[in-house]
Amino acid sequence: MKGDRVEIMIDAGGEGTRTYEVVATRAGRRVEVANRRGVVEVSEVTRTGGPVRTARFMASRVLALVEYPMADVHPDEMDRGD
Repeated sequence: MKGDRVEIMIDAGGEGTRTYEVVATRAGRRVEVANRRGVVEVSEVTRTGGPVRTARFMASRVLALVEYPMADVHPDEMDRGD
């Protein structure tokens, strides 16, 4: 879904920390996270499951991984409390 976003914070050694972001850039795409054999893989995939782009990080270096799913309600439809 457009709006899906994942932020990854890693330990960059002597450089401190770095933050990366993978975003679903078009409608119908989504972001998937997988942890395999000590590697965290974050992929933007199409509706059919084909990967568009993938970011890979060593699991031992990942400090935080935050997923931001698309809101179920459009912001214009939310009650503003007026």
